[in-house]
Amino acid sequence: MTPTPSRPTHALHCHPATPPGLPFDVSVSAGWTAESLQLVYAIAGNIAALRVPAPTRPGPADGLWQHTCLEAFVSAKGEAAYREFNFSPSGQWAAYRFAGERVRDITTAPALPAPAMQLAVAPTLLTLDVHLPLAALPSSVPHLELALCAVIEELDGRLSYWALQHPCERPDFHHPAARSLRLALPQN
Repeated sequence: MTPTPSRPTHALHCHPATPPGLPFDVSVSAGWTAESLQLVYAIAGNIAALRVPAPTRPGPADGLWQHTCLEAFVSAKGEAAYREFNFSPSGQWAAYRFAGERVRDITTAPALPAPAMQLAVAPTLLTLDVHLPLAALPSSVPHLELALCAVIEELDGRLSYWALQHPCERPDFHHPAARSLRLALPQN
């Protein structure tokens, strides 16, 4: 799994109600591979000042958003239903279905397939390369709407919330207007 330099990179913006203690730049590149949606998250700055979850056995886990976590909210264009994906630098992940804004879909639908993730950490750059299988995404329309987001935790416990856009007075990644990136599904 390697980043594809020709893919557009989207800057995430910190919500003004949750400023970071130190300067960081957060971005995501998004594009398709033959079998997945590839999201490459990058956090640039003093990485030693971040509380980065320690590597652990990859697998599903809840509550990842309470610490440094990279996220994607995905819906079919124009639909209220959406999916939330959380990716931790630890290797853990979460996938949820929602029938509408913050209304969990608890039907007996099969579990969403696991993403493949690869973490790289250097003193001034953390990247998480995520491959989200096409089967994890809505496929009922030709276009998806995405909210690409991040929760950044500093060593002192300060949390800052980053997104392509913040439609509300408080951070709210679930808000439909946060899904501002339009992406056409690949053609078979």
